[in-house]
Amino acid sequence: MKKILAFGASNSSDSINKQLASYASKQFKNVSVDLLDLNDYEMPIYSKDREKKDGIHQLAHDFYQKIGEADLILISFAENNGNYTTAFKNILDWMSRINGKTFQEKSMLLLATSPGARGGGTVLDIAVKRMPFQGGIVKGSFSLPSFNENFETEIGITNPELKKQLLEIINSIEL
Repeated sequence: MKKILAFGASNSSDSINKQLASYASKQFKNVSVDLLDLNDYEMPIYSKDREKKDGIHQLAHDFYQKIGEADLILISFAENNGNYTTAFKNILDWMSRINGKTFQEKSMLLLATSPGARGGGTVLDIAVKRMPFQGGIVKGSFSLPSFNENFETEIGITNPELKKQLLEIINSIEL
């Protein structure tokens, strides 16, 4: 059975991006899903000095191994000041010390959402352009605008056109 590693790139306890990642991962058929919480991978802020003194943090190795075990990486990006959250960036920085091709040539589905009308579009654009340099093979991307108007916890995406767009992307990805 193919395996999806999914997470919201946020450490918020009520992350709307984790909700979107969970929902999107459940739209795939005949797969197992490992839904991660970035709070389980909280590490000190990366620095060369810290790496030299203590080595690469074990949680970075653990996260990197999870990526290696997956067939598809599904990330929904929260946007902080137009970029990745510090929580995600720190994990990425630590893992990049293991291998600059952090995502190990794995297929990726990149998502973003926010309460605003742009739906995290700025960070999603950054991620789509950056992930190939980090060893990711971007198979699709999707931004859900105005999360609070277009998503309900028990239903998922409520806007039929947006739901159709996401499902078309999901159905185009071969695992």
